[in-house]
Amino acid sequence: MSQTAAQLVAALRRGRRDATAEVTVLADRPDATVVRCGQVVAKAHPPGTDPAELAVRLGIAAHPRCAGILLPPVDDGMTALPDGRRVTLWPYGEPVAPDAPDAAPWVEAGKLLARLHAVPVAELPGPLPAMRGPVKAARAIARLRAAALPDSAAIRAVSHAWAGLPDWARGVDRADRTDRVDLDRTDRRDRTDRRDHRDRTDHRDRADRQEADRLCHGDLHLGQLIRRRATDWRLIDIDDLGLGDPAWDLARPAAWYAAGLLAPEDWDRFLGAYRAAGGPAAGQGDPWPRLDVPARALTVQTAALALAKAAAAGRALDEAEEAMVEAAVRIARYMEAVG
Repeated sequence: MSQTAAQLVAALRRGRRDATAEVTVLADRPDATVVRCGQVVAKAHPPGTDPAELAVRLGIAAHPRCAGILLPPVDDGMTALPDGRRVTLWPYGEPVAPDAPDAAPWVEAGKLLARLHAVPVAELPGPLPAMRGPVKAARAIARLRAAALPDSAAIRAVSHAWAGLPDWARGVDRADRTDRVDLDRTDRRDRTDRRDHRDRTDHRDRADRQEADRLCHGDLHLGQLIRRRATDWRLIDIDDLGLGDPAWDLARPAAWYAAGLLAPEDWDRFLGAYRAAGGPAAGQGDPWPRLDVPARALTVQTAALALAKAAAAGRALDEAEEAMVEAAVRIARYMEAVG
């Protein structure tokens, strides 16, 4: 158990006023530590989390406009651990069963996203921060570069595919200065790589992004859904919640589908439910003009993390990681072909 997890366990027991309460560590990573005590879950947010932005995101999760969409927090007054990490409390819910893919709630995920994207942002607490999906993608690339791995076709392909994305998808247009310092350093290597191609992509992409100021989750995958009752699914994890392009929330399932990791019938169920519920990010025809850039960004992000994590653990890529790296290679080859 990490020091952060131990601090979180102690804080949760104090908050529950039970020094011997049984506590289960659900996650213990540098970017998120989560422990459970009975029907309450405590989360230590990533180091450097902006308290003001977190407060806004908590207000959004608790807002009546998001009732039935986002899991609301438990108001218990917990603030920060001795190491400075901010702590929030949440009701416990049953997660998606990882060993039952046929029961994965893709329809429910599509409906929840459509409802989230329809929330009137003018009625929410503010100022609303930016959705952090592109920033996380940039940090994945920075992590791969910091690993200083030997040159390989896979690493070159990931870098090439990253350089071909428009600025917004690489987090370059973020107003947040803390993130921007790191992103500018990461981005400097890309500025002379295929600039003409990216300028043309930016122009086309801006024309397609007419609904880019919606409330977005920012990190949608099945691990971000829990249910309190049999069919009562909610979205969790507000760390990346904010204003952005709603297509980003469809990007990971789209990337998995394009890489062969998500069955066509599951993709159709997810996309169909999203559209039927009025979701704005995919239209009613071909969804790929809207989803192409975010899906490519999530593909590159996933591939970069896969290469960095596998190298750090001294292991080979697993089957899913290999599929995402191969997808990034295909993206790079396509970009090379179209010039």
